[in-house]
Amino acid sequence: MTYRWEPSPGPFTPEDLDSAGLAPVFESQAAAEEWLGLFYEDLREMGVTEVSLFEGDRLVYGPMSLSQ
Repeated sequence: MTYRWEPSPGPFTPEDLDSAGLAPVFESQAAAEEWLGLFYEDLREMGVTEVSLFEGDRLVYGPMSLSQ
């Protein structure tokens, strides 16, 4: 199964995030969480305020705020 971060709606499209390299798919929850730790500022700059982690279609947790 794969993991992905799904942002709450905002001033961006999924295509915007994908073209910015901010919509990857991960093989493990640990890899997804590590990526978020590295790229949360980039997501914030795109207007993302909250994300939820999904394993396939199953919500693992979230929404989680990206505010500091």
